[in-house]
Formats: sequence, C-alpha cells, structure tokens
Amino acid sequence: MRVALVAAEPSGDRLGAGLMKALARLRPGVRFEGIGGAGMLDAGLHPLAGMERLSVMGLVEVLGRLPELLALRRRLARRWLADPPDLFVGIDAPDFNLGLETTLRPGGVPTLHYVSPTVWAWREKRVKKLRRAADLVLCIFPFEPDFLARHGVSARFVGHPLAADYPLAPDRAAARAELALPAQDKVLALLPGSRLGEIERIGPPFLGAARRLAEAVPGLQVVTPTATEATRARFEALARRLAPDLPLSIHPRATRAVLTAADLALVASGTATLEGLLSHTPMVVGYRMNPLTHALIRGLGLLRTERVAMANLLAGEELVPELLQDQCRPENLFEELMKINNKEFDLEGYSQKCRQIHHSLRLNTDQLAAEAALALAEGQV
Repeated sequence: MRVALVAAEPSGDRLGAGLMKALARLRPGVRFEGIGGAGMLDAGLHPLAGMERLSVMGLVEVLGRLPELLALRRRLARRWLADPPDLFVGIDAPDFNLGLETTLRPGGVPTLHYVSPTVWAWREKRVKKLRRAADLVLCIFPFEPDFLARHGVSARFVGHPLAADYPLAPDRAAARAELALPAQDKVLALLPGSRLGEIERIGPPFLGAARRLAEAVPGLQVVTPTATEATRARFEALARRLAPDLPLSIHPRATRAVLTAADLALVASGTATLEGLLSHTPMVVGYRMNPLTHALIRGLGLLRTERVAMANLLAGEELVPELLQDQCRPENLFEELMKINNKEFDLEGYSQKCRQIHHSLRLNTDQLAAEAALALAEGQV
C-alpha cells in the first residue's frame, strides 16, 4: 500500500505523523511519500519537498509565493497521476490541498481531506470546492460533519488530537515545577503567535499589556513558549526593545506546560486558544492580521461568524474576550487581564465549560483517522 500526503504546518505535521503511525500498525509495510515536517519524516515519509515551502499565511502574503506554490502543486499532480498512490491525504492547507485533490480525484486517486476548512466561519463558497475535491473529510470539531452533510460532503468526526495531550484535570503545580517557576507567584502566559509575521504584529501590543500588568501585580512572572529559533530570536529582540524590565522567561516548544502553569493568559487567536481552553486557563484573546488582508476579508464579506477564537466557537458563546485589529491595543488587553486578576470572572463556570468541551474532543483520533483512511483506500467508503 502506498499513501501520498501533504502537510504545510507544524499542526498538520503532527496530525500526519499520528495518522501514518496508526496506518502502519493496521497495514505493516505501507509506504508514505509527499510533504511533511519532522514528525512525518520520523514516521517514515519519503519527502518530495520541504514543508517550509508551503508555510504561508494570509491573502496578501501568499501572492509573492504564488508561482512557486502553483509549480509545486503541478509537479505533485503530474507525479501522482502518472503513478497513482492508493490514497492521497491532504492535511489542512486547503488553498493548496483542495486544488491538488480536485486534480487527483478524477484521475482515480481516492482523496481524503484531514481537517475541514473553516467553511462554517468564512469563505463558505469553498464548500463547493471541498465537495468536488474530497471523497471524505475528517473533522476535528464535533459540529462540522452535520454542517458539511447539509452541503453534500461526506465527513466524519475523529476528535482533536490535542485533547488527549492535555489531562482532564490540569496539574498547575507540576507544570510550574517543570518550568522552574515559583509556586506562589502570579504567572501570565504570553502567546503572540507561531509565525514571524504574527510576532511582528501582535508582539508589541502583547508586550505592552504584559508590562502594564507587571507594574500592577507585584511578583508577576511572564512566560512565553516559542515555536522556532527564529520566532524566539524575534520575540526576544522585541522584548528587549519594548519591555526591557519585564520578568520574562522563554520556553521553546513548551506551550502545554506554559499554559498549564499560568494563572491567566494572553493568547493570539488560533490553535493556542484551544490549548488555553484545554489547560482550563482563563485567557484574553487578541489578534492583528495584515491590514490589507483584513480589509479584503471584510470588504468581500468572507467572514460569517462574529467570533474567531476557537474556544468561543466551541463554547457557542463569548467564553473569553476577543480583541481584534484596532481593539488589540495594550491598554485594552491590560484592562481585560485585570478583570481576570481581580476575580471579576466566573472561574468555576469557565472551568466547568472547559471540562465539558475537553471531554467532547477527547477521542482516539489517530486510530479513527487511520481506520477511515484505510476504508477509503479499500473502497469501503
């Protein structure tokens, strides 16, 4: 059995690696090829290009890389149409993978799209493209299959892999010991994003808010996880310039420990808001995107939801405050953080809601995904 896969981000690499390992247990000798990161390479992927070539975000930012991305997609399509794999798995990255799936599927290659595009939130018209592209969609959020079914898309909920990584009862004391943080001090987790562009746009207001909070809360400790050496260097440079006296410690690739150890968190919208929910840590969400990208999204009416933080979307209510674009300013972020610090926040109700959502997402994701993939490859879907 031969499986082709394409992942474009660390989160996709993680999903791909788990799927590959589970598939290998179900079908010993299965071969994998395509694009992925370190996790997928360790799981046995034969690489056809580096994953970093696909890691582009934003309507505006992608334009400069468009010729390269289109050429890479054409090259992969030619290869897999000439020598079809038993299955193609496009892991997230819908702007790249849906086009590839749309080409491969008519050529007889079964196509599995892993992680539904957020068609329920913005750019709903993409659901038509998803229907053409994928034989089956694997969803990581429980409300997605019903939405997709109403649009004629076959989909299954397989749970969210992060939910199994976080215990249902977070151990803050153990997390603080892991990070060598004082047990008695107030701890703020600061997560300004995992990409360099996010660090540049979101780092300054986040640091400004943290500096204000440190002035207001004696003994405050500020902790930040970083995704790569490049983001660490950029964030450290910003901190030295904008908040040189901030009691800041940086812990590379330690998001779970940082969020679990914290009393409160300031988080860029994205997967980190889900991780904040899974750690049951009260948080404030802030985000700034490229102004032109934001103007295009709003001007074209592409956004369908009032909320953008995954924690709020899963809760179906404003579980945590969201401060976006012009509202994402130090003084506004600080004000919301102080509400949490001053206990103007229903912590017990928040924790109860977090536990409910956490439990609903906690399935054997890798195994369920592998079983669905194998069934599709063998014509049983």
